[in-house]
Amino acid sequence: MLVQTKKYELSKELYIKKAFKNILRKQWWVLLIYAVLNCGTFFAPSWWWFSGATIALVLYMLFWLIQFAGITQHEQGKMLFEKLAYEITSQQILIKVNTKQGMPIRWDQVKKAGKDKDGFYLWLSPVQLIHWPFKSFKSEAQIKFVETLLRRKNFIK
Repeated sequence: MLVQTKKYELSKELYIKKAFKNILRKQWWVLLIYAVLNCGTFFAPSWWWFSGATIALVLYMLFWLIQFAGITQHEQGKMLFEKLAYEITSQQILIKVNTKQGMPIRWDQVKKAGKDKDGFYLWLSPVQLIHWPFKSFKSEAQIKFVETLLRRKNFIK
């Protein structure tokens, strides 16, 4: 079955939010480092341990926010935020800028995928996101097909 979506433009705010959540999930161990640094208070009592660790954590999170916000402004990230249509089959995903221009993506290039209340999302890398909101599909059968396809490919359970 071939699923053709309506043209959809990924908003920059949604991208930053999803990318930041993704990186926090991937790098959960940073919070362990934060906790260990705060444990320094038990060995040498001082409020500097807490404030230093908190400043480091905030700077680390700010670094990632700036990276994702920068991608939205950079020329190379421009394609992520254009109006695109998709053709989805069990072999590949075809990203279409218009009827004559497109780029195929094989399913093995997808690192992670998921489903939330808004739609489906696919991660090609830590910074490349494809988002298919449910409103971009033309029928409920197409949504069910994509969900089944993602289940078969072991992206969602």
